[in-house]
Amino acid sequence: MAQQSFNPADLPLRDIHLPPEIGYWPVAYGWWLLLATLVFVCLGGLSFWRYRQRRALRRLALAQLDALQDLSGIALATALSRLLRRAAISHFPAHEVAGLTAESWLAFLDQPFDDHPFTEGVGRVLADAPYRLNISVQDHELRELCRQWLQKLPPLPLSFWRGR
Repeated sequence: MAQQSFNPADLPLRDIHLPPEIGYWPVAYGWWLLLATLVFVCLGGLSFWRYRQRRALRRLALAQLDALQDLSGIALATALSRLLRRAAISHFPAHEVAGLTAESWLAFLDQPFDDHPFTEGVGRVLADAPYRLNISVQDHELRELCRQWLQKLPPLPLSFWRGR
């Protein structure tokens, strides 16, 4: 057997081809998922912040109600009446609420309730408590009624936070 000579140039081989450089676009699916997650987290955080801001005055009024634990009788009724009026003026147009007195004020406070607890119930004392010498009402019932009214306040409109 004769020995053949080996010549690499005779082989049908091609030169090494490098892959193209990695570009910045299009990005991989994981980056799209991360971007979508980031957008949803930002939108969720913004929504939660707006939710908290719109209910901030309600939380403040409830905290002020809790601070009235030491009062009783006429002093409590007077303080509750002031607190409800401040909360109403903050949550509703001032021109509709600020001028309400006596029966019209109690009727306004009854709006979120079906059983009229202000005009026909324990809340009636708020209309004339500052002018009485004594009142005969359970302080706990009056506080609880005022708490229920404050909890039923609607959220503030977004225009409130942008300046009226």
